[in-house]
Amino acid sequence: MSVRVADEVTQQLDALAQATGRKRSFLVLQAINDYLEREAWQVQEIQAGLAEADAGEFASNAEVASVFARFGA
Repeated sequence: MSVRVADEVTQQLDALAQATGRKRSFLVLQAINDYLEREAWQVQEIQAGLAEADAGEFASNAEVASVFARFGA
């Protein structure tokens, strides 16, 4: 697999690789893994929320008002 990135990104990767003593490829793989994990979590949470909504599980008006009051909105 090949990926083209802007020269600035390559320079940032090189600087981070030098600062951390890691190889650029290690940093890229770590970034991709972090991204995939975060996105999978988000998709899972969205699907769970949709399933709750489909099941009619909503917060009551009082619960919503309580949260807004707690945060000053």
